[in-house]
Amino acid sequence: MKTITTLACLLLATLSFAQQDPIYAQYLFNPLLVNPAYAGLNNRFNGSVGYRTQWMGLEGQPQTINASLHSSLVQNKVGLGLLVINDRIGSMNTTEINTAFAYKLQLENKTVSFGMQAGVQNFNSSMTGVNPFDKTDDLFLNGERGTRVNVGTGIALASEKYFVSFSVPRLLPTTFKSGGQEFELYNQHLYLMGAYIHYLNEHVRLKPAVLLRAVKGAPASIDVACNVNFNAIHTAGIFTRNFNTYGLLLQTLLKEQYRFGYVFEVPTGKSVGTNFTTHEIVLGIQLSTFSFHNRSLSNF
Repeated sequence: MKTITTLACLLLATLSFAQQDPIYAQYLFNPLLVNPAYAGLNNRFNGSVGYRTQWMGLEGQPQTINASLHSSLVQNKVGLGLLVINDRIGSMNTTEINTAFAYKLQLENKTVSFGMQAGVQNFNSSMTGVNPFDKTDDLFLNGERGTRVNVGTGIALASEKYFVSFSVPRLLPTTFKSGGQEFELYNQHLYLMGAYIHYLNEHVRLKPAVLLRAVKGAPASIDVACNVNFNAIHTAGIFTRNFNTYGLLLQTLLKEQYRFGYVFEVPTGKSVGTNFTTHEIVLGIQLSTFSFHNRSLSNF
């Protein structure tokens, strides 16, 4: 009964309010997920796939799969990227495909990148298995599906020691009509991200980071993390989201090309997903495919 009640709350939230963006704990692993300005910013070719299952064990829990490719081109002056995301929660299944373009300016030891992205969102809600209060409601009888075009923008500033970015990945709200009523499926999300590198010694680096999310009609969300990197290979970190969810992050780098990251999250009594853990896995690759690409890894 408790599981059914929780799932019903998730479903009603999906239908009544604009859908939230997928949550990522390893946002520094691939900032392209929330900011098109990151396309090619590290002056290498990058590939990444990720999977996140939230509140594991709860039927209808949020699940997100993402895949991306991006690279620096034209003597590292521009970046191009491709991003695919599939997000499921309850009866709602959303898939989006975006292409990103970034133009970079070199300022002494810093790089400023201006990015834009454009793509399509396909959403599909199936009410199979749901017992509605009103069996004549068109929304429950037919579900809802559609495809929308969207665009986004962002800016990023990066140096050897810090990274700051601001972005609005999707500028246009997404709505649909059912039974003479208009529902807001998606609204603008604003992201402000920052990270800093502090060298404790030649082998150990401290990397604090913060991510602020804001969306109309919902409370702001903040992630605060503290990561420790050893020999530029292994990373371990702890973080909190809104001080009601806490997590452990582990990442490792192989041959300066292949990355593996894992996150384990535990909610507290103040979180919706109490007693349900969250897991996130990311695999990535970075290559120097062109003569003008960096031969060594950057911090961001």
